Amino acid sequence: MSLLNPAARELIESGKLAHLVTLAPDGSPRVAIIWVGLDGDEIVAGHLDRRQIKLRNIAADSRVALSIESTTVNAMGLQEYLVIRGSARLVEGGAPALLARLAHIYLGPNVIFPPMLDPPPGVVSRITVEHVGGIGPWG
Repeated sequence: MSLLNPAARELIESGKLAHLVTLAPDGSPRVAIIWVGLDGDEIVAGHLDRRQIKLRNIAADSRVALSIESTTVNAMGLQEYLVIRGSARLVEGGAPALLARLAHIYLGPNVIFPPMLDPPPGVVSRITVEHVGGIGPWG
């Protein structure tokens, strides 16, 4: 059973930037802004450069958190947001195709991304959702 209801899925695929929290080797949190999408019940993101700190952190400790801010203000006047905790894994290859798909959501339908002739295969991070929270119809 998926922990993501239709409202959460809609926000994840809305083109809002996601804040990804990973854990550094010393246990301190690190935050990065990423594009996200869905592949079934997993949240996916593409990364062309395998040397990124967030990817090294995921490889060492799979625990992650993700937040996405909605544009909806609820009846109490609070901005709604989605928070996901989960476990991430890295899959080699596939980043250019995923980034091309996400670029049409984040940048526009006619954008060509990555903006290079022969992008590296990169890596795709795949987050298995373990907990959903925040303020909104998904909490």
